[in-house]
Amino acid sequence: MPAVSVEKLSRIFGTLKAVDSVSFEVNRGEIFGFLGPNGAGKTTTINMLCTLLKPSSGKATVNGYDIIKQQAQVRRSIGLVFQDSSLDEYLSAEQNLLFHAYAYGIPGKERKKRINELLELVGLKDRRKSKVRTFSGGMKRRLELARGLLHEPEVLFLDEPTLGLDPQTRHHIWQYIRQLQNKNNLTIFLTTHYMDEAENCNRITIIDNGQIIALDTPAKLKDCVGGDLVTLKAEDNRTAITELKQKYRVEPLFENGSISFYVPKGEEFIAQLVFRFESRLLSINIRRPTLDDVFLKLTGRAIRDEEASFQDQLKQASRQRMRGR
Repeated sequence: MPAVSVEKLSRIFGTLKAVDSVSFEVNRGEIFGFLGPNGAGKTTTINMLCTLLKPSSGKATVNGYDIIKQQAQVRRSIGLVFQDSSLDEYLSAEQNLLFHAYAYGIPGKERKKRINELLELVGLKDRRKSKVRTFSGGMKRRLELARGLLHEPEVLFLDEPTLGLDPQTRHHIWQYIRQLQNKNNLTIFLTTHYMDEAENCNRITIIDNGQIIALDTPAKLKDCVGGDLVTLKAEDNRTAITELKQKYRVEPLFENGSISFYVPKGEEFIAQLVFRFESRLLSINIRRPTLDDVFLKLTGRAIRDEEASFQDQLKQASRQRMRGR
């Protein structure tokens, strides 16, 4: 039985279809990523699966429990780390965990043991008595991970787990996430819009405008782009483009003074190209496709462009509210 099973799940807000009939399964023990720009429907989906939001239609189970009919069982079997911190900053790290332990009815004998183990795991044992308001963003995130695992859930939901953190702290958070998965064979369901972060997942679902547009391993998703990206500059770019089209049957793109195109087995292609190409080359390089390239191919735009557009919408809405006051 899969850890999470979703069938034609939708959520509508007025005239906006935030999640549009999505279907997928999450295997037990895997890190499953929901990748997409802000406003794509990631958080709405996770909120429905965690019983915080009722679906407009469709159905889903988490650990075999129906998210509508068996909400209490779902909540007992999952851990959840919200996008925004939900810690009590006037309590210490240990007090935050104790409060959570009482809420979940963890027996007294187990309570202290689990708190000690988790504080050790996330590197906060020496700060257990410190008030959370003195913690950095990364420390708070680590404490939230510990709190989400305190009642030993079967599935841990992470909504943008490293949002707003610097690259070094993001790297450390991911070290802890992988440790948690390996130690407990934990199923982890996370949302993110960081492409490099999604590389840590066993499988990725790409969601855009509330719809799933791809689901596979990172490697297979990148294979769908069509090979490696070759970028070159020639003494006569027009002549080089014509030669590439006629001899090598590729469709080059000329942008910012460079010619780029995708080919299978890029290293072998370059070796042949340099030896046989008639146009004089000034530079050439190759790289494996990224998840940015996948998103661009599937949607026709970069995820960064979509994020900027979403932020513009928020700013416009804010200005309109201010005018209405």
